[in-house]
This record gives sequence, structure tokens and C-alpha cells, in this order.
Amino acid sequence: MNLNLLIPLFIIVVLFVMGICIAQEYERSIVFRLGRFKEIKGPGLFWIIPFIEKRRTIDMRVRTVDLEQQETITKDSVTIKVNAVLWFRVTDPEKAIIKVADYNKAVYQFSVTALRNIIGQHILDEVLKEREQINNTLQKIVDISTEPWGIKIEMVEMKDVEIPEAMQRAMAREAEAIREKRARIIKAEAELEASIKLTQGAKQMEGSPIALELRRMQMLSEIGIDNNTTTVILMPSDFTNAARSFTEMVKKQNEKTG
Repeated sequence: MNLNLLIPLFIIVVLFVMGICIAQEYERSIVFRLGRFKEIKGPGLFWIIPFIEKRRTIDMRVRTVDLEQQETITKDSVTIKVNAVLWFRVTDPEKAIIKVADYNKAVYQFSVTALRNIIGQHILDEVLKEREQINNTLQKIVDISTEPWGIKIEMVEMKDVEIPEAMQRAMAREAEAIREKRARIIKAEAELEASIKLTQGAKQMEGSPIALELRRMQMLSEIGIDNNTTTVILMPSDFTNAARSFTEMVKKQNEKTG
């Protein structure tokens, strides 16, 4: 075979092999021809023109970004430290490459800024109790802002909220006071209910001397169970009634003579 024919053929084969590219199932390749966007290729095997076309490969899987701890001030002027986790993925490889220089850094910086801003719009109690609502709000804010970059924010979660020790002690005292208040209210309600029941029972036994005697005998049996060495002297209720009648009679006589 002529050597002059073999050299061009060899060059063509080399160029063909140099242009062969492979993109994984989770990857997409953005092809530029002479600096201009041409098309998106992949996954699988494809070919580009060597030296004329270049490619940038984008990972389409969900990425996890750990937002480093941020020291910020809440709406009620309490300094706290918050860190969070962000999950996002590329939905439009063309925009992710052309619209922003480094979409990973851009998403991170915007998420950190949005986290600080949203914490500053809430008081400390809301940050501690309404994390889910704050997470959803933060996710919507970042998602709307990064949509022109071809980025989809899947989820944002605050991992930890660190508050000053002095504030922790104050919150502990507040929680203790609330529990003590609740305990006193429950005790007062129990005493009120017990007094109402005792009053109803006293009125019921007032009209039935036999019921009063039965209650007295029951009380004696309870005392005997708890304190076996206690000496109890029983006095008929008639003595009490007689003493009351005698007292009233003496009082009436004194009023007459006075």
C-alpha cells in the first residue's frame, strides 16, 4: 500500500478515536463548537470533532452541601450559631454552565446568605419551635433564586442551633417556673374538687345520723390499720348535741337578763 495513502488514513483514525467520548448514566456533556454552545449529549457513547468541539461534563445526581456554622442575630437580639444541610441537583446543564461561572459555589454562598437573613426575621422561640416552617421558607427562597441557573433545591434542613449558656440557663429557669405553675394549678383544682365533694358528702350525712356513724366507724378502722398503738375514745354523738343545746340555752338566758 502506498505510504502517502497510509499517513492520511492513520491521521483520520487517530482523530476519530480522539473524538470518542463516553458519559455515564448520571452525566450529561455540554458540547461547544468553536466556543459556541452546540448541544447536550449523553448518556452513553458519542463523538465530537477533535480540536473543534470541546465538552463540559455535568453530574446530574443530587448533591449534599454542608452549610458551615453561621453566627447570626435573631429578631429579639439573641446571638445564635446555626448550621444546615442543603440538597440540590442540576436540572438544566446548559444554564448551569453558561449562566453561572461556578454553580456549586454560587448555590453555597446564596444559601448561607439566605439562612442568615431568615434567622434575623424570627425570634429565638420561633427558631427553636418552628424549624420545619423555617426550612420550607428557606428552601423556597433559594429554589426561586437558583432556578435561572438550572438548579433545583430539593430540601434544606437546619441541623443544630447553638444558643449562649446564659440564655440556656434562663430558658431552663423559665421551663421550671412553667412546670411549677402547672403543678400548683393542678393541686388547687384538686383541692377545689375535693372541697366540693366533701361539702356534698357532709350535707348528705347531715340528714342521716346513721350515715354519720358509719363514716365514723370507717374512720376508726382506717386509723387502726395505719397506727395500731393509737388509743381512741369514743363519745356518743348525743353528748355533743346536748352540749350544743346547753350552750344555746345559756346564751339565750344571758341575753334576757342583759
